[in-house]
Amino acid sequence: MSRPLLTLVASLALLTGAPEAALAADKPVAAALAADKPAAAAKAPRPAKRYTIEQFMATVNIGGASFSADESRILFHSNETGIFNVYAMPVGGGKPVALTTSKTDSHYAVSFFPEDDRFLYTRDQGGNELNHLYVRELDGSERDLTPGDKLKASFAGWSGDESAFYVTTNERDPRFFDLYRYDAKTYARSLVFKNEGGWEVADISRDGRWLALAKVNTTADSDVHLADLHTGSVKHISPHTGVAQYAPQDFTPDGRELLMTSNDGGEFTRVIAYDIATGKTREVEKADWDVAYTAFSRDGRHRVTGINADASIALRLYRDGKPIALPKLPGGEVRGVTFSRSGKRMAFYVNGDRSPNNLFVAEVGASAAPKQLTQSLSKEIDPAELVDASIVRFRSFDGMVIPSVFMLPKEASPTHKVPAVVWVHGGPGGQTMRGYSALMQYFVNNGYAVLGINNRGSSGYGKSFFTADDGKHGREPLWDCIEAKTFLASTGVIDHERIGIVGGSYGGYMVLSAMAFRPEAFKVGIDIFGVSNWLRTLESIPPYWESFRKALYQEVGDPVKDRDFLMATSPLFHAKEIRKPLMVIQGANDPRVIKPESDDIVAAVQKNGVPVDYLVFDDEGHGFSKKKNTLVANRRMVEFLDKYLKPVGQPTR
Repeated sequence: MSRPLLTLVASLALLTGAPEAALAADKPVAAALAADKPAAAAKAPRPAKRYTIEQFMATVNIGGASFSADESRILFHSNETGIFNVYAMPVGGGKPVALTTSKTDSHYAVSFFPEDDRFLYTRDQGGNELNHLYVRELDGSERDLTPGDKLKASFAGWSGDESAFYVTTNERDPRFFDLYRYDAKTYARSLVFKNEGGWEVADISRDGRWLALAKVNTTADSDVHLADLHTGSVKHISPHTGVAQYAPQDFTPDGRELLMTSNDGGEFTRVIAYDIATGKTREVEKADWDVAYTAFSRDGRHRVTGINADASIALRLYRDGKPIALPKLPGGEVRGVTFSRSGKRMAFYVNGDRSPNNLFVAEVGASAAPKQLTQSLSKEIDPAELVDASIVRFRSFDGMVIPSVFMLPKEASPTHKVPAVVWVHGGPGGQTMRGYSALMQYFVNNGYAVLGINNRGSSGYGKSFFTADDGKHGREPLWDCIEAKTFLASTGVIDHERIGIVGGSYGGYMVLSAMAFRPEAFKVGIDIFGVSNWLRTLESIPPYWESFRKALYQEVGDPVKDRDFLMATSPLFHAKEIRKPLMVIQGANDPRVIKPESDDIVAAVQKNGVPVDYLVFDDEGHGFSKKKNTLVANRRMVEFLDKYLKPVGQPTR
């Protein structure tokens, strides 16, 4: 099996503090901005052309890539119709063919079958995250391969000979995911691994003998175990002292070694190889930043590594162990490389600050330029009217350097100061990255500067930075957000009296915390499905998060042992302090931050006589998959900001 490990370990423990950060932060702000070439550089400012939310939402989001058996088409998903469906794109270009036509729940492409045109895809129900795995048969019918209520299933890869595929489900025990092997022709299945240890299934060797398992100890500490599926034995292969992250990535094609990422002995993760026969490890690859993932192609000749380099993903590509150059294309960085089974073709995405994902295909080793297969940006939007992001750093209240992604309207200048929002990412332990965001560009196009803060505790800047928020939520990470206001004012182009704070999920919690614990700081707040009551949220964690429960308790607090602390850091219990306008957005089917979290904070703040705008989507969960809902949410957010952050008489759009 060949795929990056995309688990809670990977998403929450990429770990964080750039080596050059302190030097960059010591520069005068104006010089640092000019060095990173943001929109505030010396050119005379001019207003950008204004676009409507409908024009922004005409942009298409696409993802996924799998070659057909004959390598003539690429399977992917797109929300062109307003909801994600599965499509097949000819590698020679042309119009994609819709393979699913859902109008209710999003369908996401997984993989073509190795020998025919059947394909696998996944969907949930209204955003409840209870994904099932489906097969689309040659006659057009569909089959749920993981039937049942309240179960969650995931594709886990193809067997080495491609006669079978692997699937994980929690049908036996809602807390743990077992591994099953499905025959590719009959769909007959057999239990391969009964998971009773709270592991996360990560990777299976091509010969089907070895299974790599991840074990989360804390958000910053994890282990790898190796199961012998022939004997049933499980071996711990990452012994270490102190705090260190180990994450399985991929078995070598010959099955002799397991590649892992680890930051044991350092700040940043690197790639190491574990020799299954001898138990010895060797270093394979490292960088000055976290190595986020590494994986082999199906033919075994190619390996792709992704490096989390200062809020961008930098790819390295190897053929037969030797580095080869990636295509250099305008419009952004190469992402999501996928090889055809023969290794002759390569599909990938290019994404930039002003350009959403576009799908490309290239002949490996050929001199011809890669072929662009999609044009995702709305035809009505001129990318020259959008803005590039820049990486900036500022010192927080205690001197810690805080990296951030900064976007500035074209018209911003010392004589035309603009309002701003501090954008707080999810997590805890997430990261704001560079790349296209329709919402961020919509904010900027409507005259708002956006500072995507990577407060302490964010991934990507080293182990010490990542753990700097442990047990401090609602305090030091929040104070970083408050200090961001000082940075924004220091640019000379931001009106420090007109700064709001916006965030989703954990970022929504940070918004509510700012409004409750530092009510003087921000003019307005927008909370997108954020936690208001940690006690309830931690007690209502979905059962399939069981392997991560203890780690989350260590990070945020134990609802029994740390009850007083959690009450002190939960905005709901301090809602009487909220005195500034608040907007709350919630999906009714959210299994992570349940609807009562938003209902209660809205009711409590309304009692203060404070303006509250509450928007609920009955057919969404933790994140919005339907264009119609995203359009409404984005429009309402800008209308809310305009109402409170723009002076009377100033055009809002």
